[in-house]
Amino acid sequence: MNAQTDSLAVALFSEILTVDQLARNNVAKALPKGMELNHFSVLNHLARVGDERSPAQLAKTFHVTRGAMTNTLGKLEWAGYVHIRPDWDDARRKKVAISPAGRAARDAALAAIAPIIHDAVERVGADKVRAILPVLRDLRINLAGES
Repeated sequence: MNAQTDSLAVALFSEILTVDQLARNNVAKALPKGMELNHFSVLNHLARVGDERSPAQLAKTFHVTRGAMTNTLGKLEWAGYVHIRPDWDDARRKKVAISPAGRAARDAALAAIAPIIHDAVERVGADKVRAILPVLRDLRINLAGES
């Protein structure tokens, strides 16, 4: 690597990390009382996939430890936002599904954060956002070791 490439890489990742921090802070402030960003992320994922997932699958999807996911799922279950049941094929495993209350909580959270996201895209410009999405997707895939 040369100094110019190193400088470009540092600038890129500095911007990504700063944008990530600002986005998380702004979105977290707008979430309904008691809901954390990781709660919303899991509920949103379950609502989008429309099917049950195992805690291990969710941990892999969100790049967190199984213990961290178990903690998040325990809080979501306590709130009534997810149903956790044994896997009928393997009693050692569990399956997680979003509940009607979880779907309502996710929808309320989405309604609260939508203006923030919309406003940010409006200020930057839809064309610029559309142009950067493939680059960010390629970076995510590269960093996650996906193909």
